[in-house]
Amino acid sequence: MRTIFDAHLHIIDPRFPLIENQGFLPDAFTCNDYLEKVRDLHIIGGVIVSGSFQGFDQSYLIDSLRKLGENFVGVTQLPHDTPDEEIIKLHSYGVRAIRFNVRRGGSEDISRLDYLARRVHELVGWHAELYIDSASLPEIASTLEALPAVSVDHLGLSNEGFNHLLSLVDKGVRVKATGFGRVELHVEEAIRSIYSVNPDALMFGTDLPSTRAKRPYNHLDIELIYNALDKEQAEKVLFKNAINWYLT
Repeated sequence: MRTIFDAHLHIIDPRFPLIENQGFLPDAFTCNDYLEKVRDLHIIGGVIVSGSFQGFDQSYLIDSLRKLGENFVGVTQLPHDTPDEEIIKLHSYGVRAIRFNVRRGGSEDISRLDYLARRVHELVGWHAELYIDSASLPEIASTLEALPAVSVDHLGLSNEGFNHLLSLVDKGVRVKATGFGRVELHVEEAIRSIYSVNPDALMFGTDLPSTRAKRPYNHLDIELIYNALDKEQAEKVLFKNAINWYLT
């Protein structure tokens, strides 16, 4: 049984507000659905990530963190003028990062990245996560390089911008090894390249339930990590790096 710290998953509970995004409204994927999907894995924790279709709603996230329990943390979306008290309260529930969804929207605008990422880091130690095509990274590279803690989702999505992503990895930016069914690059080669630049950078996640992906997650995605790297390296990507990033 493979040991995983699932660095990227979504919970979609229709009891809480959902917003149609670009004509898309996701099917339900509850905490029970998630646990059923990963019952063949040894899940030692994970990261519940707010999607474009959840906007600034926090109620689903707080509920999900309570249900999934120990070693599960949250990544939320917040407007730039969120009061300090609200951020501190979310931290107490287990939220550990703020997301900028450049690809799909539903989050604060990227123009607020520098201000908001610095603010939440100084206040509660959160890092910033970006869902962005790496081809767009040069426009904000200087901002990202100067921020205290940043990660990029889904291997940066595209081959076109992959060298831009590698440049940022060299400067400390982390990368989610997630969403293999939605990327436009050779996954194994990308994993080896990122690992060679910074062995601490990559963090595997299932991306369940893989909304809008051309191919949903399956357990072979984990074996792909073992194919790309040796056992010790794979374990860093599958759980050790993410534990260090989110829980320490």
